[in-house]
Amino acid sequence: MRRRSLPGHRSADHPDHREEFREFAVASQGHLRRSAYLLCGDWHFAEDLVQIAFDRIYRHWNRVRAADNPGAYARQVVYRCFLDSRKKHLDTVSLEHLPEQASRTDATDTRLAVLEALRQLPARTRAVVVLRYWEDMSVEQTAGILDISQGAVKSMSSRGLGLLRERLADFADTHGRL
Repeated sequence: MRRRSLPGHRSADHPDHREEFREFAVASQGHLRRSAYLLCGDWHFAEDLVQIAFDRIYRHWNRVRAADNPGAYARQVVYRCFLDSRKKHLDTVSLEHLPEQASRTDATDTRLAVLEALRQLPARTRAVVVLRYWEDMSVEQTAGILDISQGAVKSMSSRGLGLLRERLADFADTHGRL
């Protein structure tokens, strides 16, 4: 005869998966945070997105850990958290009025120009561009993660790259490279 577990009590039949989740979170945090930063352009907000995603993942950890690729699931949750935040108009505080920084190296100027151009893309287009070209995902994978058609992914990829080219043209002309 098997004993039933009461809520809040652990049974030997149900091992504690907290440590397994913690290991997963530690291992995937850096990549998820960098991806979230590319989406939102703010390290603090990127950390918030990842923490919100980890909260959602932890609540469903038994199902997530059984999935073929928990890392892909985690990326999907981060991207959806980002898109949900845009729907709620939770914009970050503008840092435009901070004092000018000391001169930066050329590589830093280029990186900042690309990040600024990326930040100016519409949220869904930005998500598509980051998934396709940062995460190196296929059209099919991107469509699945964002729950949109493959045609929409192709269209937004093309439009997003065109907008990035336009926004980065002045920088490339000024600096002679990109």
